[in-house]
Amino acid sequence: MASLLELPRSVHLAAWLPHVRGSVAVARHAVTGIQGDDEPHTTSDAGSGLPDGDLEALLLAWGVPGVSAAAVLPVPGDVVGVPPEVSQAAIDAGECVLVSTPEGSFAAVPDVTPFGSPVEPGHMVEWRTYAVSPWALGVVSSVGSLAEADRDLREALRTATEALDSLDVARWRDDAVEALASLRAEPDTTAFPRDLEPRRARVLALAARLRRIVDLATVDDGGAVNLWQADQRTAALRHVDHAARRAMCAATLVVAD
Repeated sequence: MASLLELPRSVHLAAWLPHVRGSVAVARHAVTGIQGDDEPHTTSDAGSGLPDGDLEALLLAWGVPGVSAAAVLPVPGDVVGVPPEVSQAAIDAGECVLVSTPEGSFAAVPDVTPFGSPVEPGHMVEWRTYAVSPWALGVVSSVGSLAEADRDLREALRTATEALDSLDVARWRDDAVEALASLRAEPDTTAFPRDLEPRRARVLALAARLRRIVDLATVDDGGAVNLWQADQRTAALRHVDHAARRAMCAATLVVAD
């Protein structure tokens, strides 16, 4: 059975941009994959020079031959190559898309407004677009190669599994059991471009699952652990989350020649 991937919207957008190449049909397919169950996404100009519009228009404006793109997922103290012009907005959102086209360098930061109930949640999303300084060199130096990120991700997988085992969360958390099982399930990649490189898809799938495990393991202390053990586990999980965020960036990073 396929396991649904929970990826940041910026990851989906960055993964699609190099595949649009000015095609309206591909852009419309991308909109479906990026929006998911959200209300239709809108865009607003925050200094990019692009007119306000919808997600399809943004994809066609930026999804051109020769585009460079990456999703970055900054947290306080770890901004992962985010340009200074959008650093605070990106940290507040926890994500950002960086783009370079023949027209210049840009960023898009999603502003997400939840509505509805826990039973029937909904989200309205507005992408705020900015002009930024050239970002590719900073991102490449921050995240390294996809092969390096893949290797670090596999090491992080062992760390995450050990962190959950130390809490014995599988005994008292049904959602933890499901998350652990998802590591073995085939991921549902239908929201990705069909011609996305298999290694990129695989890295994105594993990184998404690891971030889910980090979320579960940091909800509470679970079993009877002392303060030292709790601190050690927190540090280990912080490392896992860093590796997963870096891997998502590396898996979406495309720098045009």
